[in-house]
Amino acid sequence: MKALEPSVLWNNFQSICGIPHPSKHEEKIVSWLCDWAKQHNISVRKDETGNVILSKPATPGMENRKGVILQAHIDMVPQKNADKNHDFTKDPIEMMVGEDGWVRANGTTLGADDGIGCAAALSVLESTDIAHGPIEVLITIDEETGMTGAFGLKTGEFKGDILLNLDSETEGELYVGCAGGLDANISFDYKQMPVPANTNAFQLEVKGLRGGHSGMDIDCGNGNANKIIIRFLKLIVRKYQVALASINGGSLRNAIPREAFAVILVPSNNVEAVKQEMQAFLPIVQKELSATEPDLTMNLLPADMPNHIIEQQVAENMIDAVYACPNGVMRMSDSMANLVETSTNLAIVKSNGNTIDISCLLRSSVDSAKEDLMEMMESLFRLAGATSKFTGGYPGWKPNMDSPILHTMMDTYKRLYGTDAKIMAIHAGLECGLLGGKYPHWDMISFGPTILNPHSPNERVNIESVEKFWRFLVETLKNIPVK
Repeated sequence: MKALEPSVLWNNFQSICGIPHPSKHEEKIVSWLCDWAKQHNISVRKDETGNVILSKPATPGMENRKGVILQAHIDMVPQKNADKNHDFTKDPIEMMVGEDGWVRANGTTLGADDGIGCAAALSVLESTDIAHGPIEVLITIDEETGMTGAFGLKTGEFKGDILLNLDSETEGELYVGCAGGLDANISFDYKQMPVPANTNAFQLEVKGLRGGHSGMDIDCGNGNANKIIIRFLKLIVRKYQVALASINGGSLRNAIPREAFAVILVPSNNVEAVKQEMQAFLPIVQKELSATEPDLTMNLLPADMPNHIIEQQVAENMIDAVYACPNGVMRMSDSMANLVETSTNLAIVKSNGNTIDISCLLRSSVDSAKEDLMEMMESLFRLAGATSKFTGGYPGWKPNMDSPILHTMMDTYKRLYGTDAKIMAIHAGLECGLLGGKYPHWDMISFGPTILNPHSPNERVNIESVEKFWRFLVETLKNIPVK
């Protein structure tokens, strides 16, 4: 890899990229973290959930400073381009250093979210020339698919008073609040019905969308592949007696779906009409999304004849409900400019033999608004004959503008870079919400380098911002207040 600075951080990040660590499959990276700690004579232990907790005493003369917990998550979102052959449970991430000043991966997510944060925490522990008070490091597992590590963390594990979460994605911004979240799990049961006679099988495809983070990018106007494919199915299913054999859109609850596929059966005498409908439909959607989705494509390709179709009434009910399902920004914040208050992401629509499973991720910084959105969706899908379960709820993080560490970090940033850091809240689920509930005395800030398009194969991290983030972290540790 091309030499990058700070070398200690980039070397640790490269090591992390070399070890598979998608959500739910962190065993290898956790083992590596424990071995790394032992090699560097760093105190390490695993808690009951699988989180890794490391600690390092204060450097000489800094023993009277408040204890700091550096926190990041070790799992990454496993997304790849359709033509990329990559097994996230076995294959390393292929890092590429661009001449444009960005590091990205070859056809997959990079895992800078939050591998960079983990690498920074390890680099502080590894250092011999950084002044700091008592340091504890919390590296959580499974943040991306349910915050399992944060949920499972016990009280009484830490001695520190200040939590620095290293999981934000714009350099120069200090985050003091975040949204809470809730998973909607919806199911339509159906009978497998015989394939109708005199029909032709096709695979309908929606591809080329940008996707993105369902919190950070929900207000960018990016298209949702599930919404687009359902919109077209609604147009043709009743009108042309089209049967649905299967549907598979999206793959992760917290990623805006980039692709969606459906196998449909079209009566032979309606094939040309359906093709013409798609030829007319595609330019309409491309025009609507021209500013955000320049690579949107749709295809209708011949397919093998399936063994069965989805019960017609259930298919139609599902199409109607998903078409009507809320998606995107529901309300902007009244208290902070340009901040999304409440949103939902129609993340996954997938048939599984006898059920169609739908997953949405609801987010809001206002708990009552999140509950209202939950009731809205439950009502909609109940009317369509589906069952709904809402799980994995987690609280938001209320901003504290009187935070002592906030003012310390604002002063430090201004002194370093001659400009003010921006104070922000984020429409995404930082672990700070959960962690603050378990350790209510913690004074918390989240910050990080600039990462674009996390949760998609377009993910990239800005090299210059990583160096600035690192300098800021080091200077902050030097200026932690006394106890």
